[in-house]
Amino acid sequence: MREDMAKTYSPKDFEERIYKYWEENDYFRAEVDEEKEPYTIMMPPPNVTGNLHMGHALNNTMQDILIRWKRMEGYSALWVPGTDHASISTEAKVVGKIEAEGKTKYELGREKFLEEAWDWTEKYGGNIRNQLRKLGISCDWSRERFTLDEGLSSAVEEVFIRLYEKGLIYRGDRIINWCPSCGTAISDAEVEHEESQGNLWHIKYPVKDSDEYIVIATTRPETMLGDLAVAVHPEDERYKNLIGKMLILPLANREIPVVADEYVEMEFGTGAVKITPSHDPNDFEVGARHNLGQLKVMNDEGYINNQGGKYAGLERYEARKQIVKDLEDEGYLVEIKEHLHNVGHCERCSTVVEPIISKQWFVSMKSLAEPAIKAYKEGEVKFVPDRFGKIYMHWLENIKDWCISRQLWWGHRLPVYYCQDCNEVIVSREKVEKCTKCESSNIIQDPDTLDTWFSSALWPFSTLGWPEKTEELEYFYPTNVLITGYDIIFFWIVRMVFSGIEQMGEVPFKDVLINGLVRDSQGRKMSKSLGNGIDPLELIDEYGADALRFMLVTGNTPGNDMRFHVERVESSRNFANKLWNASRFVLMNLENLSNKELNRSLLREEDKWIISRANSVIKEVTENLSKYELGIAAQKIYDFTWNEYCDWYIEIVKPRLYGEEGEDKDIARNVLLMVLKDILKLLHPFMPYITEEIWRHLPSIDKSLIVESWPVYSEENNYKDSEKSLEFVMECIKNIRNIRSEMNVVPSKKATVIFVSNDSNIKEILSKTETYFTTLASASAIEIRDNKEGIGEDAMSAVVTNCEIFLPLEELVDIEKEIERLEKEKQKLEGELKRVRGKLSNEGFISKAPQKVVDEEKEKEAKYQQMMEKVLERLNSLKK
Repeated sequence: MREDMAKTYSPKDFEERIYKYWEENDYFRAEVDEEKEPYTIMMPPPNVTGNLHMGHALNNTMQDILIRWKRMEGYSALWVPGTDHASISTEAKVVGKIEAEGKTKYELGREKFLEEAWDWTEKYGGNIRNQLRKLGISCDWSRERFTLDEGLSSAVEEVFIRLYEKGLIYRGDRIINWCPSCGTAISDAEVEHEESQGNLWHIKYPVKDSDEYIVIATTRPETMLGDLAVAVHPEDERYKNLIGKMLILPLANREIPVVADEYVEMEFGTGAVKITPSHDPNDFEVGARHNLGQLKVMNDEGYINNQGGKYAGLERYEARKQIVKDLEDEGYLVEIKEHLHNVGHCERCSTVVEPIISKQWFVSMKSLAEPAIKAYKEGEVKFVPDRFGKIYMHWLENIKDWCISRQLWWGHRLPVYYCQDCNEVIVSREKVEKCTKCESSNIIQDPDTLDTWFSSALWPFSTLGWPEKTEELEYFYPTNVLITGYDIIFFWIVRMVFSGIEQMGEVPFKDVLINGLVRDSQGRKMSKSLGNGIDPLELIDEYGADALRFMLVTGNTPGNDMRFHVERVESSRNFANKLWNASRFVLMNLENLSNKELNRSLLREEDKWIISRANSVIKEVTENLSKYELGIAAQKIYDFTWNEYCDWYIEIVKPRLYGEEGEDKDIARNVLLMVLKDILKLLHPFMPYITEEIWRHLPSIDKSLIVESWPVYSEENNYKDSEKSLEFVMECIKNIRNIRSEMNVVPSKKATVIFVSNDSNIKEILSKTETYFTTLASASAIEIRDNKEGIGEDAMSAVVTNCEIFLPLEELVDIEKEIERLEKEKQKLEGELKRVRGKLSNEGFISKAPQKVVDEEKEKEAKYQQMMEKVLERLNSLKK
């Protein structure tokens, strides 16, 4: 015998138990099954040492909704979870731990440092896994992957070697983002741009052997030590006569040429730009076009090197101060203007990033980008919403070579070896002991590791066993949809697409569903600095995982940011509570229920209506999910459950439930149960815990809801005429309730309701639904008439489609007492209006009071006036 449902909804009582039950029964496990169609999602891997934040909660809830839906639809639905080793972040934390112990990573050595890093990862990694479990996500934990797993590491090495052998990976000197604090190159994704108030220094560059000079403007005066030219636009009349001439670089006293280049914007600044090829990505390109060479004047720690003359050894900002002072002292400084600009900071340590030339490993991107562009143009990869495809295309069409080496120890080490005797470079799958050219044993391996994005770019296929030809890879690749944020379209999505095409011959996913950010109630991005972050675990603890999940998805549209309001979580919990109580009510009325097939010939209008409405909702929700309209689907289930099933159908059938045993009662109970099952199935992907808990209390249940079949639209359950009939009745009931509410009639006071209509169809509907009005509209009886004859003038009325409704007032209120009450209300409102109008006509009040106070008084006047009009209207109708 099944135990009774708890009287009150308390998610803490069952969420953990249910999740354990799902895991113990392997319900999340997906197998290669040729009789089923595969459906695959790859979880964007969070940092292994990270914690669950609201972005994770939204992103994983969306994935879980789709995977649970497809599992119920009968697919072999695989959701692969995993974590990322997060090179820079993890290394920074481990370095901090080592330094706190009075050592450096170099004193420790690479091998010992990596031992520390693995210990750190094992100690602090895994938190997010358990936190995701609390959220209720149903990924296949048996297939969990970590980007430093042995299998994934071999995949990374294999891709590096294949690209190198094709000539697509090379080593060279190019401009990269450099963090002086972390001591490594970093990707664009790891640079956070912050708007900062700085200065624009205008400096004279004298023309050699002349009194003329060119004025340039710079935000980084310290880099002028590395200037190799000044560029002007070839069509700029101001400088045409100076093109080809030499300038004297202030402070350094070096000669540098004036070059003509269309990169320069004539209208911007002075129209002349200092060219520092080793310290600016755009200058690097200009320098290459004009064969200027390179001059690096800063070292990796952010200090001026020995190329900087007397400034050598100064930290970059100390050098800036000294250079500005010397420029002023020597008469080169024209002016200093305040300048608001975006400054790149390392996201890990907040140090200002330095663009600098560096010898690094790069991926040549042009030939890899072309098939990724083609895949989008031909519809092989689709974005939801489509507007994000423009970002994808813009980045690919303007792509630059990708710096993949990092000066870190935690990560995938480059499979590159250098002969110290003949300088041969050897890329190998095996450890190199002897030089392939000179046979020297004096070999060292490149100390650098690969950019984390290099390994995560392989995620859709490396997690399935590539480069081995596994049956999982054959069956589950390509995946169906990737769900991720818009902020990493070019850092991750693009790289997965070209990597998938290059290594697998086809795109890694068909659809890219973009989720927005979860912002605070003021629309600000959640951050540690603002202290406005919301901990999802605290919300789960207070409201339950289902409430958090439902809040995140309702009102959410693909690609758009959403604001967090705790009131919305409370609203979702109220919905869960409504469902719980309604389910308990249904279960309490199912005792001795017969299981025989529903006799459709005995269905009443309300039964057909709710069956038909459920049928329509099934169709609409399924269509919404197929279009990734998760928020719309959730809202439809909410509206149907609360408004139609709970507030209307349950209330309509109560007299049948409380009546004598018989077939009519059984039909009502069977319909209640049938529709409740559909509701639980539809709602399960969104609110898995409460639906599973209710499901297990239903009679004649033989399997868990998580593996139940998704409800399917059926023409047999299509009763459109009944839907129209009930919609008309509900419209009538709402109007009757409004009249009674306006007249302050208590629910216990009943009266005859008169309907006037010449429409035979409406008359038939009303004659069959009288009990609805006695049950839900406090009617003592209903009368159906052809005309208004005999209806008193004091009757309150409402108009609905092809019908008028009348409520005789004498049956509802004592007219004399009601007039007396309204007269008192009128006097009270006259007093309030006199008071507020007195204030608003007082010029002293208007001129001295704060605008907010004045506005409040105006609002009061409008409110009292509106109330007065209603009172006068009622009085007039009663005094006729």
